[in-house]
Amino acid sequence: NQARQRERRLAELEQELLEKNCTVEALQERLDKSGQRRAEAEQTLTLRLQECEDELARQAATPPRVKVRTRPSHSKRVPYVTQTVEVESADSHRAVSELQVKNGALQDQLSLQRQLLKELEKQLHDSQRTCTQLRTQILVYEGEMQRAQGQLEVQMQNLEEEKNRVIEDAFIRAESEMKAVHENLAGVRMNLLTLQPALRTLTVDYNCLKKQVQDYPFLLETAISEVKQEICQVINDANTTNQDLLRKYKREMNLRKKCHNELVRLKGNIRVFCRVRPVSQEEQDSTDGKTMLSFDSDDDAVLYLTNKGKVMTFELDKVFHPQATQEEVFQEVQSLVTSCIDGFNVCIFAYGQTGSGKSYTMEGVADDPGINQRALRLLFSEVMENASDWDYTITVSMVEIYNETLRNLLGGNPTDKLDIKLNPDGSGSLYVPGLTEITVQSPDDIKKVFELGHMNRATACTNLNEHSSRSHALLIITVSGLNITTGNRTQGKLNLVDLAGSERISKSGAEGSRLREAQCINKSLSALGDVINALRCKHSHVPFRNSRLTYLLQDSLCGDSKTLMMVQVSPLPSNMSETVCSLKFAQRVRSVELSYSSSRKHEYSSTSSSPTHDSYTIASQSIPFNI
Repeated sequence: NQARQRERRLAELEQELLEKNCTVEALQERLDKSGQRRAEAEQTLTLRLQECEDELARQAATPPRVKVRTRPSHSKRVPYVTQTVEVESADSHRAVSELQVKNGALQDQLSLQRQLLKELEKQLHDSQRTCTQLRTQILVYEGEMQRAQGQLEVQMQNLEEEKNRVIEDAFIRAESEMKAVHENLAGVRMNLLTLQPALRTLTVDYNCLKKQVQDYPFLLETAISEVKQEICQVINDANTTNQDLLRKYKREMNLRKKCHNELVRLKGNIRVFCRVRPVSQEEQDSTDGKTMLSFDSDDDAVLYLTNKGKVMTFELDKVFHPQATQEEVFQEVQSLVTSCIDGFNVCIFAYGQTGSGKSYTMEGVADDPGINQRALRLLFSEVMENASDWDYTITVSMVEIYNETLRNLLGGNPTDKLDIKLNPDGSGSLYVPGLTEITVQSPDDIKKVFELGHMNRATACTNLNEHSSRSHALLIITVSGLNITTGNRTQGKLNLVDLAGSERISKSGAEGSRLREAQCINKSLSALGDVINALRCKHSHVPFRNSRLTYLLQDSLCGDSKTLMMVQVSPLPSNMSETVCSLKFAQRVRSVELSYSSSRKHEYSSTSSSPTHDSYTIASQSIPFNI
């Protein structure tokens, strides 16, 4: 390939050299013609120049013609005559001018011809130099061609030797392969002889399989019918097992519910806990900072109170020290909360004087919530745990009882008054028409409900507490459940009540509207004490209707309901009288035993379904603890 390329390049160079030679010859011809023309032009110019010189000499030899003109003088003094001598040689001047012009033109032509001659000589010189270079390059290429030709001859010889060697190797390999093919062919012939019996066997097997395929539909139908019978038997056995398991599940659920109910009943249908408020740093620094309460190290249900040199002992279900946390308090309460899921009505309320910590126990603070939020979280946890078997719906309502008036804390206008009525379905239960019920599905929903309810709750100032709540706050949680397996339905209600602070009017310093609020609060607490006393004495008549509070909580304070009272007390000496009254009332409440029969002996009126404000006589001072 390199040789061919070099041959092509050499041919191109030869062609180019030929063209250059032609160009040089053409330039040489043009140079010769130009030389001839220049010689002819020089000769012509020389002749004409000679003619001009001869003409000039002839003119010079001609004598000039002189004209004399006389001009008279007009001077008056000396007359004279002026003569002008003119040499008239116009022809000679014109001839000289023409000759000079011709001479200049000839000189210009001569310079142009000389310049053209120089250019042609330069082109000739360049062509000769290019021709010399091309001849040198041709010599170089001819040397390279000779070397390439020698290399090609050597390579051709090597390739020829390699070809011969490859042919010999291929021939040897082909002979060995042919020998192996002959050997394989002999083996194949032997295999064919041995495969003939196997082929006959396969033919027989094929015929058998063909017959089986023809019989396959019948065999398939038979097998399907047998499998159907087996599946039906298995399904019947599974249904029987499922029915048995369902009966056992129902029995276990009823047993669990019964055991849980029995556990709560053994602990007391109305349980009473006492929580002692811790003393603040300001109270410790004051003269009133001495604590009048002490605890039994061996029994967490006993509380000692030192009053006027006497030690009083109070036995309750549980006494919480001032250092007790919200979590420890709720652990004792959560068994009642789970009873709500089983369909029981549960009531948990905080009772005590103003500033004893009722709101903290029930509501808590943002980073340490109280019973209300913890109860709802526990309900959500139980609902999620039983989601595979039960479908639960949790609704929340918040009610405020202010001056014996029911207010809807979750409604658009909290000043609207609500009423308590008997349910028209004949079940004897109570309901509040117009009460807002919000379905909650997450802790975020709970937070929004609490924020709305707290914003609408009425507060005022007293001497005992700068931010004392002046109303009873009720958080009503209804849990409705549907068993997906059995179809059973349950409905329970959880009432979480933050009672208004109780204090003596003379001590609180309330006046005007605050005085009426205090009187209504003490009146409703007195009505609660009357209901508890009637239940404790098992009276046939329980005065639930004497207060909006007791009337609204009627279904959670009787029958198979579960009730817990959290008594909040202060350990300071200045609050001893209120603390003694609260603890005595707590002991009386603890002795109350609810029974199902008592739930049918409540007072009902045929003329009115709820108490009215006109049925009360407000006393100037009423103390709910002296029952």
